[in-house]
Amino acid sequence: MAKGVAGADLVIEAVFEDIGVKTKVFASLDQVSPPDAILASNTSTLWIAEIAAATHRPDRCIGTHFLIPAALTPLVEIVRGPDTSDQTHQMVIDFLGACGKETVTVADSPGFVINRLYLPLVNEAFFALQDHLATAEEIDKSCKMGLNFPLGPLAAADAFGLDILLACMQTFHRELGDKYRPCPLLVKLVKAGHLGRKTGKGVYRYGK
Repeated sequence: MAKGVAGADLVIEAVFEDIGVKTKVFASLDQVSPPDAILASNTSTLWIAEIAAATHRPDRCIGTHFLIPAALTPLVEIVRGPDTSDQTHQMVIDFLGACGKETVTVADSPGFVINRLYLPLVNEAFFALQDHLATAEEIDKSCKMGLNFPLGPLAAADAFGLDILLACMQTFHRELGDKYRPCPLLVKLVKAGHLGRKTGKGVYRYGK
């Protein structure tokens, strides 16, 4: 890590969505990166304030939430922590603009805007499947044909990982209340190790 960030002006972290892992990485980055480097987190649900508190430079910490797939999705959510400076904020906007990205600045709150809206919908699709409202294929087709989604919510969950979805919903549930309770079917699939494409089986089955 020290060699990789020794000359960095901006470091974007994209490790597993776990606050313990992220704060450990940020504490390490704080020690080995240049003192004026900006440290950005790609977290999708966690508090930037808590991540930044692991460093001695909270004014130079910020959230840059790239949407999946990052290379093809034009929007990045920028998340200001309570101590993020105006200079840090503007530098990150300028950098992402130079990368061809559009940005929106959102408040530091679990899920920000995109995932606060989208992941409960995906979780609700698991409730619909659990309650036998329709098959997985029909639920996904409804969202693709009826709501113009590029990928149905169940297939999308398989693509980014059911364990990731569950971790995000558990954060929402803990921080925002019971209406964000993870679907029991989602919990059951994760406990069974059926995490989606990466394990060959989630809501759907996949070849090797």
